[in-house]
Amino acid sequence: MTRARLLVPALLTAGALVGGCAGASAEAERPAAARDGARDTDDLPASFTEQKLDWAPCPAPDSSQGDDSTTPSPLPDGAEWECATLTAPLDYTDPEADTIELAMVRARSEAREDDRIGSLFFNFGGPGGSGVVTLPAFGQDYAELRESFDLVSFDPRGVGDSEGVRCLDDAALDDFFASDLFPNDRAEEREYEDRLKEFSRGCEERSGDLLPHLTTTATARDLDLMRDVLGDDRLYYFGVSYGTELGGVYAHLFPRRVGRAVFDAVVDPSGGTEEGARGQASGFQLALENYLKQCVERDDCPLGGDEDEAEERLSGLLERLREEPLSTRDPDDRRLTEALAYNGVAQSLYSEDFWPYLTQGLSEALDEEDPDGTVLLALGDAMNGRNPDGSYTTLQSSLTAISCADSNRRYDADDVREALGEFEDSSAIFGPPMAWSLLTCAHWPVDGAAEHPDVSADGAEPILLIGTTGDPATPYEGTARMAEALGDDVAVELTYEGEGHGAYNGGNSCVRDATNAYLIDGEVPDDGTTCD
Repeated sequence: MTRARLLVPALLTAGALVGGCAGASAEAERPAAARDGARDTDDLPASFTEQKLDWAPCPAPDSSQGDDSTTPSPLPDGAEWECATLTAPLDYTDPEADTIELAMVRARSEAREDDRIGSLFFNFGGPGGSGVVTLPAFGQDYAELRESFDLVSFDPRGVGDSEGVRCLDDAALDDFFASDLFPNDRAEEREYEDRLKEFSRGCEERSGDLLPHLTTTATARDLDLMRDVLGDDRLYYFGVSYGTELGGVYAHLFPRRVGRAVFDAVVDPSGGTEEGARGQASGFQLALENYLKQCVERDDCPLGGDEDEAEERLSGLLERLREEPLSTRDPDDRRLTEALAYNGVAQSLYSEDFWPYLTQGLSEALDEEDPDGTVLLALGDAMNGRNPDGSYTTLQSSLTAISCADSNRRYDADDVREALGEFEDSSAIFGPPMAWSLLTCAHWPVDGAAEHPDVSADGAEPILLIGTTGDPATPYEGTARMAEALGDDVAVELTYEGEGHGAYNGGNSCVRDATNAYLIDGEVPDDGTTCD
């Protein structure tokens, strides 16, 4: 799933699934108007709502979406993916003005019409991940759902092939991501802010007209337009990480249009940027401790045989890399810096499946005779959206643009210094970079929308929330807060006692069976169900 850069705290609004508990009836009630002044889809010009999508075989993804050089792979039964472009208003308050083209992908269900429920929309988080690339990549994991649904995803506005935001060229991004994640003195603070200013200026120069229109609210309205154009009266949805925030905003705007919806790796919608960033610092610290616990029990653990010693050795490695970056086998002769190693470690904590790569990377980096940073560099590149050919996806630029469009809070260095102690208490390793990441939007050229999203959804059918106890990026506590924010009788909570960011694809049959039964058959699990 989509991974957000450690520097940017937008994972807190961020690296899988969506649903709700309404029937599939075509007679579902449509609200007279959406909330918060949103233009209801019923009020849009017919040029939008009656457009016919030209579905065709998908081309190979371009560098803005990912590094897959082939067309999307077929599903297990041989079915092919098809792609199309939907036209949406750039500004829903003025739909007669400029438009934006949104890239979509789908695999049609082969169910008979009586057995087909509708389209199941996926958003895999970030914000900034390409759904056009990610859904086909994980398509085999959702094959059972295609028995009842067309599987559909999209590149959200400002992402990938949907006019993806570009802020710096590839060489400049190499330098940006390799630079220090946090300053240690006032001179470094000025350098740090100068880099953020340069990044923000680049975004304005390359994508300035787009930036005010990249809010999650606008993307939620895009979802409703897609739903309408595809002929569904309800939105059936599977959101992961930031995708749960998008789903919550949709439910707030269009509560009676929510069909069966699943929120996996649930974002806490109740706090602002600082609370989210501090929660992530704690979440990554918990995931690191869980990794270290299993590592030190192995004879090949490169960090020693004691958890405290292991964390100290990891901290020591990162500190050395700040002064002496490590050589790698990278074809562009890039070296492993502290920042790239931080992101490599963070990337590895998203899933237990990545832990062996982290162990390998640390073993090579700590080798006394021939230290090598290649594996940790590759992991850091994955976090940053760097393709093997040296180009970058729009992931991190899009993530920043969407996050800054959503949040109206702008921090300065004094704010960070005041909060730094609490961040360090949350995690000695992850606290400082997460604290300084509060400055990400400090020099952004457009104002943000709100302190935090409104996801209250009175009148919506039940939404299934899946929280993972060891989730580093969207800590488990956020699940209950999302449930409270959605409102009474809306949220149904399911807990997965395990590791990783997102539970559905984690291999747990209890989670998968409960989710599939809900989406396909409308069987709502008991609130408070636990899978281990």
